[in-house]
Amino acid sequence: MNQTLIQEILEVVEQAAIASAKLTGLGQKDEADAAAVEAMRLRMGKIEMKGKIVIGEGERDEAPMLYIGEEVGSGNGPGVDFAVDPCEGTNLCANNQRGSMAVLAASDTGGLFNAPDFYMNKLAAPPAAKGKVDIRNSATENLKILSDCLDLSIDELTVVVMDRTRHKDLIKEIRGCGAKVQPISDGDVQAAIACGFAGTGTHCLMGIGAAPEGVISAAAMRALGGHFQGQLVYDPAIAQTSEWADYTKEGNIKRLNEMDITDIDKIYEANELASGENVVFAGSGITDGLLFDGVKFERDCVRTSSLVISTLDSTARFTNTVHIKDGAKSISL
Repeated sequence: MNQTLIQEILEVVEQAAIASAKLTGLGQKDEADAAAVEAMRLRMGKIEMKGKIVIGEGERDEAPMLYIGEEVGSGNGPGVDFAVDPCEGTNLCANNQRGSMAVLAASDTGGLFNAPDFYMNKLAAPPAAKGKVDIRNSATENLKILSDCLDLSIDELTVVVMDRTRHKDLIKEIRGCGAKVQPISDGDVQAAIACGFAGTGTHCLMGIGAAPEGVISAAAMRALGGHFQGQLVYDPAIAQTSEWADYTKEGNIKRLNEMDITDIDKIYEANELASGENVVFAGSGITDGLLFDGVKFERDCVRTSSLVISTLDSTARFTNTVHIKDGAKSISL
């Protein structure tokens, strides 16, 4: 992992974002995802590295490109593991709603937790609350701690929660404390990262989302010095999702054990989910969002807005890139 590689990783998410953005608002979420996958894979193939997808678009038989275990890159150079979500928030992209982006996390070989395709209970909070809030606490307890850490009253706090049936009681508890709830339909990676920056108006992320996205969020929050914890969810009664309608708690436990995950109730810290010496997060907006703008198509150029967070030099770089078209005659500022 080096600065040259980080620049190329930025270009990977930029190209994925552009490919998806061409389908924004057309109601074609699967097509938008496929376009981002192809663009991401194509750009990765040009990088001098021994890359491997540890979190991707599914198993090999289910996802012909960027599947779990796929080798990417030239085959020469540093070993790099990737967790990718080429179009995070496919519904947001399809419906031209805020918050869709192309994201990935990268680390030295073996540096990212190979999260199974499960759900994960998550808690993200600002650096000031790192190690003080705890996912084992109630929402009420964590809000009191967060209030003290940020020197804000509880009624000044905003908590992002996925808008799901399973969070009915959580949302009721948060509002009962006097804090504000910001429900989101999709895309909790951007919400988690927003907790790491003051001024976003987002102070905490609570609740259950997808486990693979949890690893990507953890990588970003580790690099930012923010708080992130995750705990796998294997009980369909807790997940309350139609996708698990035919699953059982016992069957899910068996699946986890087959993946060599025996401590099924373990609470993972950010530095366990993203444990590599060098960890990088990269995201590029597909649609406008809290952290950056979406792709803008103009006559002579395409504009992208991105964020790269790296432990290599402890930086968070917000990047606006102008991709100049062939034969361009006029590029506005």
